[in-house]
Amino acid sequence: MNTLLLAASFLEVRPGLIFWTLITFVLVLFVLRWKAWGPILSLVEEREKQISSAIESAKKERAEAEKLLADQKTAIAEARREAAEMMRKNQQDVEKYREELMAKSRKEAEEFKAQARREIDDQKTKAIAEVRSLAVDLAMDVASKLISERMDDAKHRALAEQFVKGLPVPGSNPSTRA
Repeated sequence: MNTLLLAASFLEVRPGLIFWTLITFVLVLFVLRWKAWGPILSLVEEREKQISSAIESAKKERAEAEKLLADQKTAIAEARREAAEMMRKNQQDVEKYREELMAKSRKEAEEFKAQARREIDDQKTKAIAEVRSLAVDLAMDVASKLISERMDDAKHRALAEQFVKGLPVPGSNPSTRA
């Protein structure tokens, strides 16, 4: 029964209690607004300003980072382009040097070949002159021996054999003939 009385007391309207409850509520509201809401709202506003300034700072830093990234990408592209240009130029220089070296080698080879031909021609000319000189000497020897004696076939044969024996041996000096 006690609980019924207690429940009934809650449902009962008491104007004095309502009045003092309202006065207390307004007084607590006024005190809270004066002492708590002001500082709380100023802290919230300050925090809101800090957050908005942090957001603005982050936006500025992001924009700056994006600009730096774009600048770096541009610099990298430029460096790659310059590297490619240097490689192309180096390849051209190497090719030019190779062509110059090949031309020089060809020229030296042609000069060496021409010099060898001149030496061969000189040696050939000397050999022909020597053979002609030797042929003239032989012809004169044969003619002088034929003129100095009148011979029959046996003497001709003996003279020819003697002459053949008197021919220079290859590699020996032609002036040492008998």
